[in-house]
Amino acid sequence: MKASSLLILAPLVCSLFASCAGITRIATDTIGAGGGALAGNAIGKGDPLITAAGAAGGVLLGETLNYANDSHARKALLEGYNKGRSDAVKQQYWMLVNQQKGAPNQEPSISLYDIPLPEQQVDGVILAPRTTTLRIQE
Repeated sequence: MKASSLLILAPLVCSLFASCAGITRIATDTIGAGGGALAGNAIGKGDPLITAAGAAGGVLLGETLNYANDSHARKALLEGYNKGRSDAVKQQYWMLVNQQKGAPNQEPSISLYDIPLPEQQVDGVILAPRTTTLRIQE
């Protein structure tokens, strides 16, 4: 019984000294290894090869759980990013629509500007001087 307790306590103590950033992955692997080693030791009745195989199986199970968790986190991050982009585009669209509407009771301000154009030559053709009216609506 003392050996099986040591198999569980040693990985847990080691995981306490791990950095906080990777604590989840390390904790999952160490708990999986400890639990697998305990199960392998119980099934193999103390055979070290079966105990080591149980520990390897526990680590494999822990890594499978870590991969599933990472995959879920990546998917959630991508969904959130796309939702944010979509919301930004919608917000800009409605801002432009509201700008074009203007105030409901306000008449548009129209200004007319006369612009004199001098005589000019374009592709060998001489254009007479003239005045053009530029209409600006605000």
